[in-house]
Amino acid sequence: MRDTLLAVHDVGRLQALASILIRYGFGDVVRRLGLSRTIARAGKLLPLAQLETLVALPPQVRVRRALEEMGPCFVKLGQLLAGRVDLFPPEWIAELSALQNAVPPVPFASIRNEINEALGVHPEAVFASIDEVPLAAASIAQVHRARLPDGCEVVVKVRRPGIRPLIEADLRLLQYAARKIEARFPDLRRFHPAGMARHFRDSLVRELDLAAECHNAERISASFADDPRMLVPRVHWACTNERMNVQDFVDGIPVGDLAALEAAGLDRRAIARTGAQLVLKMLLMDGFFHADPHAGNVFVMRDGRIAVIDFGMVGRLSKARSAEVVNLLFGLVERDARRVTDVLVGWAGRADVDEDQLAIDIDAFVDRYHAVPLGELNLASMLLDVTALLRAHRLALPADLAMLIKVCLTLDGLGRSLDPGFDMAQQARPFLRRAMAMHYSPAAIARRSARFVSESIQLLATMPRDLRRLSRAIRGGGRLRMHLDELHEFGTNLSHSANRLAASMVIAALIVGSSITMTVKGGPTLLGLPLFAFLGFAGASAAGIWLLWSIFRSGGGR
Repeated sequence: MRDTLLAVHDVGRLQALASILIRYGFGDVVRRLGLSRTIARAGKLLPLAQLETLVALPPQVRVRRALEEMGPCFVKLGQLLAGRVDLFPPEWIAELSALQNAVPPVPFASIRNEINEALGVHPEAVFASIDEVPLAAASIAQVHRARLPDGCEVVVKVRRPGIRPLIEADLRLLQYAARKIEARFPDLRRFHPAGMARHFRDSLVRELDLAAECHNAERISASFADDPRMLVPRVHWACTNERMNVQDFVDGIPVGDLAALEAAGLDRRAIARTGAQLVLKMLLMDGFFHADPHAGNVFVMRDGRIAVIDFGMVGRLSKARSAEVVNLLFGLVERDARRVTDVLVGWAGRADVDEDQLAIDIDAFVDRYHAVPLGELNLASMLLDVTALLRAHRLALPADLAMLIKVCLTLDGLGRSLDPGFDMAQQARPFLRRAMAMHYSPAAIARRSARFVSESIQLLATMPRDLRRLSRAIRGGGRLRMHLDELHEFGTNLSHSANRLAASMVIAALIVGSSITMTVKGGPTLLGLPLFAFLGFAGASAAGIWLLWSIFRSGGGR
């Protein structure tokens, strides 16, 4: 019932999205999601020649182009999937990575109205000047350079008008699609589509809150308070809220502008080392990190400091997850295939894994890295090998770990662009040693042991009560209830089929009864026919037309 109401509520947007998918040759996916009527309506709008041209493209190209046409929510989804090297082969990752977040800018008059509504006053009352030409225009927000009355140069990031309702509608449809995928595509359940949709929704809703981005920036800035190599723009909270934020303007050189870095006399090798050390500290020590450190978000100041902007997308690693990463690295270095297998199977969260074969493959994998000093490991290559192994065994990583791997690969690529001889493993070595030392220190082991004992005591204390409840339920005739979405859907379809069969029998009875009535002499007539026979045939005809129409509408007439 919830899905039906969702489709009705967002029917216009649903039909537009279905039209795009069908145009790029994904009509079967739309049909299997239970949207047959949408196919029937949308299909009439598609020129056959254009459809044939688009379908001839490689599937990854069609997916990328479809996501771009579907709007900002789906562009963000594609960018998220571009980091899932554990799910997609390299050619798909390369194509999804080409998704462009840049869109045509919103006219400044609309941005001015947004600022007015966000602050309750005209922009001129807050800013001494503001450039009408944007510095950048992305799918969610637009950035303009401005100056405060005290002369401070700032950037004003304003949410695009009307973007929130559109994204919220698309997120509802994505969650609807994820539930349908789990129900109708059994092979895809191992990827937990509904869980991925929830994670994506939470991430995108946080990104819509431009004040939350500033909280992220201040949290990371605080963790580097004693490190002069890192610069995070200062937030002007008096002008910041959910719909807009204001931060200091960073007058630095984009890290991807190699010629400008050379002209400024900056040491590219030193920049690569410093940037790697800053990000690795976030990843391995703090557990809270910038999740999108691409070249457009990193600048180099003329004094050599690294400035990072745009903290809308951040990643979090719990202490337990960080310990698992350390355990994985420890297993790789010690050539302990069983330890590595246990970590990967635990991350996948599946019981139907061939652990023996996985252990054999991992043993061959770790053999390639055996006796290689940690400082000489190519971490980017190793991570890609791990994800290829996961794909071969149809395993998926948790979302936070997939984000961590994406950051590591981005960092490695950025470092090599600055310094062709860049070795991320060499930079990671002291952080890994410190993390492993902390994890296996006597104090850490004592804390984990105390926690294990406490949890065990709690479990033993509650076990008798739980067993008594279970025993009483069994003696009292209690039942164990299970809810299966697939079984519920099957029952619903079976009920519809039974209703149609009953209607068919009633129609047949009306026709037979009316035929018998035709042979009876006397009684009232209509148009020269016995009245009751005429009414019976008319009722049977109307019911038959209704039955055929209901079958056609449900897609059963294919």
